[in-house]
Amino acid sequence: MSRPLLVAGLALAAASAVFLTLGARGDWSFVLAFRGEKLAALIVVGSAVAASTVAFQTVTGNRILTPAIMGFDALYVLIQTLLVFGLGGVGLAALDARVLFGAETALMLGAALLLFAWLLRRGADLNRLVLTGIIFGTLFRSLSGLLNRLIDPADFAVVQSASFARFNSVDDRLLWPAAAVTVLALAALLARHARLDVVALGRDAATALGVDHDREARRVMVLIAILVSVSTALVGPVVFFGLLVSALTHAVAGTWRHAVLLPLSALLASVVLVAGQTLFERVLSLQTSVSVVIEGLGGAVFLILILRRAAR
Repeated sequence: MSRPLLVAGLALAAASAVFLTLGARGDWSFVLAFRGEKLAALIVVGSAVAASTVAFQTVTGNRILTPAIMGFDALYVLIQTLLVFGLGGVGLAALDARVLFGAETALMLGAALLLFAWLLRRGADLNRLVLTGIIFGTLFRSLSGLLNRLIDPADFAVVQSASFARFNSVDDRLLWPAAAVTVLALAALLARHARLDVVALGRDAATALGVDHDREARRVMVLIAILVSVSTALVGPVVFFGLLVSALTHAVAGTWRHAVLLPLSALLASVVLVAGQTLFERVLSLQTSVSVVIEGLGGAVFLILILRRAAR
């Protein structure tokens, strides 16, 4: 095991121990079970977002992109807006959480697969795929904005709450199915680490080394779509967090091997989320969602990366 992986693993173990025990009072069996579910949710979401971002950047050959640019977050918000527009906030709350989670995951995954199949089978390259995703994302945001002006102001608050990741209110009935799908997708992605190393060299180099770049890219994009769809349906949209963790991963990994990058990104993302949630919830006693702060930091990293590229 590489040193960065070992250090990140120890850091996650320490952060998890502090998260589970700091300020705990009362029955330990209840406290550990309650906090353990929240800890599991943080690790599942962090691992899914981080690994999918690293793989997406490898496939697209661009270190300033995230899967969110394909419009997953905008589609999720549009789905929530349509539900509130049609059912109202009370009607949305009355829906079975498991049915809603399955429907949202299926819609986002289905939309992504349709987009991939339609464009890639027509010979479009990944750059055109990304641009098409940006256009659809803009369309979804525009439709959401239009509907937001038509719904009741009280229901608008429901839509607003769905526009940000919610780590404090994860339904335990959804957590374990989401965790199972995430583990399977991460395992499939990690199993392709050697091919991802070759894909990172570019289409011409990958073809010369005997790897079908386009076919491998399609398969990886399907795994990315699964990870992003499940994590978004579980807690809500996360836009810049993956970019933040990806930049941190490449800075400390010391290698381009995806056998290290993928698990390291998952560990670092989990450490950031668990430590951030502990700081806000246990130390500072704040009710502000940690995702808002992390997304802000991710946006700052995005600007720094763009400015660095512009300066070259």
